[in-house]
Amino acid sequence: MPQANVDFSLKETAPNIGGGRVSGSEKLTSSFDLVEQMHFFYVRVVRVRDLPRTRNPFVEVNIGNYKGTTKYFKMDHDPEWNQVFAFAKERIQAVTVEVTVRSKETINDEVVGKLAFDIADVPTRVPPDSPLAPQWYSLEDESGRKGGRGELMLAMWMGTQADEVFPDAWHSDAATVSGESIANTRSKVYISPRLWYLRVNIIQAQDLVPISRNRNPQVYVQAMLGNMVLRSRFSPDKNINPTWNEDLMFLVAEPFDDPLILSVVDKLGNNKEHSLGMCTIHLSKVEKRLLPIPVCANWYNLEKVAQDNQNNMEVKFASRLHLRVCLDGGYHVLDESIYYSSDFRATSKLLWPPTIGVLELGILNATGLLPMKSKDGRGTTDAYCVAKYGPKWVRTRTIVDSFAPKWNEQYTWEVYDPYTVITIGVFDNCHLQEGSDAGGSKDPRIGKVRIRLSTLNADRIYTHSYPLIVLQPNGVKKMGEIQLAVRFTCSSTWNLFQSYTHPLFPQMHYLLPLSVYQVESLRHQATQTLSLRLSRAEPPLRREVVEYMLDVGSNIWSLRRGRANLERLLATCNLLVEAWKWFDHICKWKNPISTMVVHFVYMIFVLFPNLILPLVFLMCIVYGASQYRKRPRHPAHMDTKLSLIDSAHSDELDEEFDTFPTSKNGEVLKKRYDRLRSIAGRMMTIIGDLATQAERLNSMLSWRDPRATPMFLAFCILASIGFYFIPWRLFALGVGFFAMRHPKFRISIPSLPQNFFRRLPARTESMI
Repeated sequence: MPQANVDFSLKETAPNIGGGRVSGSEKLTSSFDLVEQMHFFYVRVVRVRDLPRTRNPFVEVNIGNYKGTTKYFKMDHDPEWNQVFAFAKERIQAVTVEVTVRSKETINDEVVGKLAFDIADVPTRVPPDSPLAPQWYSLEDESGRKGGRGELMLAMWMGTQADEVFPDAWHSDAATVSGESIANTRSKVYISPRLWYLRVNIIQAQDLVPISRNRNPQVYVQAMLGNMVLRSRFSPDKNINPTWNEDLMFLVAEPFDDPLILSVVDKLGNNKEHSLGMCTIHLSKVEKRLLPIPVCANWYNLEKVAQDNQNNMEVKFASRLHLRVCLDGGYHVLDESIYYSSDFRATSKLLWPPTIGVLELGILNATGLLPMKSKDGRGTTDAYCVAKYGPKWVRTRTIVDSFAPKWNEQYTWEVYDPYTVITIGVFDNCHLQEGSDAGGSKDPRIGKVRIRLSTLNADRIYTHSYPLIVLQPNGVKKMGEIQLAVRFTCSSTWNLFQSYTHPLFPQMHYLLPLSVYQVESLRHQATQTLSLRLSRAEPPLRREVVEYMLDVGSNIWSLRRGRANLERLLATCNLLVEAWKWFDHICKWKNPISTMVVHFVYMIFVLFPNLILPLVFLMCIVYGASQYRKRPRHPAHMDTKLSLIDSAHSDELDEEFDTFPTSKNGEVLKKRYDRLRSIAGRMMTIIGDLATQAERLNSMLSWRDPRATPMFLAFCILASIGFYFIPWRLFALGVGFFAMRHPKFRISIPSLPQNFFRRLPARTESMI
């Protein structure tokens, strides 16, 4: 059940960004204008030289209670570190900074030499100025005498988070983290590998050599790519020249490391199988297809390993396999849910549409975070943010031990389509201690925010505080709030409006559509591939983070989500109920003046039927214009009431958090329960689709999309004028003939009204 008296609403804020010059309707163009400026004292330690006989030297930077230490190099008298330390200016309580060179050869780390500087004398650097040149400084001994202690090259300056060394610097916010774990606290940008659909069209085999010539072989083809294995159906031709003409679809990522291995397998019975040959295809040699034109088919020799009397292995080429293999670059590889995807472009860059603008995100701070783990007998949280849009993932630095972390980091993405969603997730870092990776600990989720770009006005800065909501087995829980600043800058208004008329997906999705099973299977492969690739980065973007951002498991049955989608559908259809109530009021003469007006309008419609459609469109114009003042002023957010979290029962949550397959006792119960959940999951998806279509109809006049509604109102004006001059009978005849036109005059690509309608916003991004 939800927490009592907890505010889950969205709040508009007024952060001090852009030097305090930014309001909700203003715009700025300088870099880092969407975040509050933070000042840091930077110390760059480069190298030392001419040290006395010293083993394992390292450098220690001290400012008040903060201390940063470089790595030490064994048996190196003149090491080079080139390491940057960043101390938050607001936390500096000292007037001097001490830089000490120590030796690791003794227990107490003997002091080799040291330097001291007044912080007030340090210069200020403002990008895009070039980096400050480091200087050589003669080291002093503990009594302040110079000479014979060596020299240290370093640079010091006052800067902000706009400095280019900021992401890789050691921060005083993470002073308690040491060793290799310090890499897990840094902010990074990740790029997803380019994903391709691999289509393997199995045509036929020739001259197979079965294990026994007294039986007809019953064969199928098994394809293996990495750890993914698919198999074809059994060939209906039970002979040595079987045919299939079947497609197998894989998902592959660049670079193509794993080869495609195909095997022709004969099923002998009694659960025994025998391989009749295999072939290996390297994907770097596979043709890339951009258009729905069949590629050339090739014959591949099947290798069969035989053993002679002397136990020597011999490779024989006895059979052939006829295949058509290609990398389909005309598809968009689905790794996210279609309802809140951040990208719809094809894999091939040759098919990408022009950019329509730039999306800028300022991750300011979080407040009221709850303790996520226990440390030294008290609760603590080490929070960081991850944002995803298109193939670009960003990760902020980790603020250690803070329930109100301040990140103030800004990131930018290119936008190709307004009907896209950016996702921001907040996590607790559990990998800040040495050896924490070995325990298999996971970074727990704190909350997630989705923002659809089509609901944003261009060139306006949106500053809001979003609630961080997590659904747990015992109910919904507010984990805190995150403050964001978002701006969508349009570079080409013409391209922006033109994108509403284009198909949502590339043409290949409509000309050669994939089945529902293929889409789900390939999306599962995509999430697994992305999790594996991003977990190999440094610092890694872990599997649990990637799966939460991609919303893995959202299609599993949930009674709560099913009821929520049904409520969405009924709420949208409530317009028909309201119209019927209004007509009932007219019939009952509760307002005589309104009833007389309706009688007059009805008489006009009957006597002059050619005015029906113009007046209907004019009514749409009047209603749409009247709704302008009521238009939404802020982006959508996670809505607990819309998701029916506040009314979910404990048994419903227990079912929703149950594993798939179920963990309940009893084999019969498991089979029936999983079958029911699978069927109900599809029903939930269908209900959600119906609700989405109904919400899109409602959004045409609700100004949810500040560009789509004016476009529809402009169409209404033209339609009202056109229907005034075009006779109704002629229009009806044209519409009927057009609907019954010959298939030769039909195209598989969606029409302009369909493209416009599919881009209208719904409330799917507000679902939890």
